[in-house]
Amino acid sequence: MLRGSFELIGDKSISHRAIMFSSISKGNNKISNFLMGQDCLSTISCFRKMGVDIDIQGRDVFVKGNGLRNLKKPNDILDVGNSGTTIRLMMGILAGNNFESTIIGDESIGKRPMKRVTDPLKSMGCKIEGKDDANYTPIVITGGYLHSIDYHMPVASAQVKSSLILASLYADGQSMIHEKVKSRNHTEIMLKSFGANIDVDNLTIKIKPVEELYNQDIYVPGDISSAAFIIVGALITEGSEVLIKNVGLNETRTGILDVVKNMNGNIEILDKRFVGGEIVCDLLVKYSPNLQGTKIDKEIIPRLIDEIPVIAVLATQAEGTTIIKDAHELKVKESNRIKAVVDNLKKIGAEIEELDDGMIINGKSKLKGAPIETFNDHRIAMAFSIANLISEGEISLDNKLCIDISFPGYFDLLKDLSK
Repeated sequence: MLRGSFELIGDKSISHRAIMFSSISKGNNKISNFLMGQDCLSTISCFRKMGVDIDIQGRDVFVKGNGLRNLKKPNDILDVGNSGTTIRLMMGILAGNNFESTIIGDESIGKRPMKRVTDPLKSMGCKIEGKDDANYTPIVITGGYLHSIDYHMPVASAQVKSSLILASLYADGQSMIHEKVKSRNHTEIMLKSFGANIDVDNLTIKIKPVEELYNQDIYVPGDISSAAFIIVGALITEGSEVLIKNVGLNETRTGILDVVKNMNGNIEILDKRFVGGEIVCDLLVKYSPNLQGTKIDKEIIPRLIDEIPVIAVLATQAEGTTIIKDAHELKVKESNRIKAVVDNLKKIGAEIEELDDGMIINGKSKLKGAPIETFNDHRIAMAFSIANLISEGEISLDNKLCIDISFPGYFDLLKDLSK
């Protein structure tokens, strides 16, 4: 069982953005409760290479911003490691800065599609070259003068949207971006606090170019995507009761909470409050023996895309059928998460069927021990570590270290809660 309380580590999405926006602001910035995961450290590394003074002190980061148009030509290749957020958002910033840079990443990044970002950036006037017409790394960007854009998003992606918003700060006039479905909006919220001229009207975002962004102090709320693993662990492990403090409750990220409630899970939102423009709360989660299957589709997928691997584990412990569909994006994450989840859940005794855009899970299943292939994907590794809490026999992971990408100290936390 899991019992106890803890303060959640900083949100990965917000930590990335805090470094980037501070770097292109004018003045001194302090970022508190920063996530010291490998992905966010890759963002710091890249901006240091562009002349930004970034100092890490414990869980705080101090950034002396260079200004919107004052990044330096990097003295080395910009290596984003495993971070899709770093490469996609950074390309929007590089598009507006007048120098050439080369971006690479690890093997996983080399397989993730980038044309969804590079094509609209090219249409704004940016010169971009790379493998397969700049769909894969390495990618060479020569930034500078950009035209405004009126762009209809073909996919629901906060990373693509954010990259184009950032590029639009440098454009020659007002840009408009139209979303199909609302995706996470941390970029819009945070850039406004830095002085960007952004107007959001339902699914349309208007961005007017600005001369400068100005320094801010930022407190990073806890990452609900990381909380999801502990939430599911508490729901499915008999006798559990966990209080998770400092959870970000941004409306574009709370799909996991809606799903848990729809599945008859025992979860309570406490002390809802505003911190730095974002809603934060504490979550009380208790063991829930009467979980029910549910349907998850396009209406909610963008609000919980990262949580689907652990939601699938949750569904194995729910009576009836859970259908997950319209989740094509899972195929182009750190791994093909649809295949990784389905194949691994079958290994441990779940009744599950793979769909082209998701999966069908029939519960309730007794889970058994088996070796799991994580595909070096942090969310696959954590999802099956949660399944291990209730399995008959050990579920062993072929790579635990990949969890440090988003949740350093994860296994220590699980151990503390399991006492």
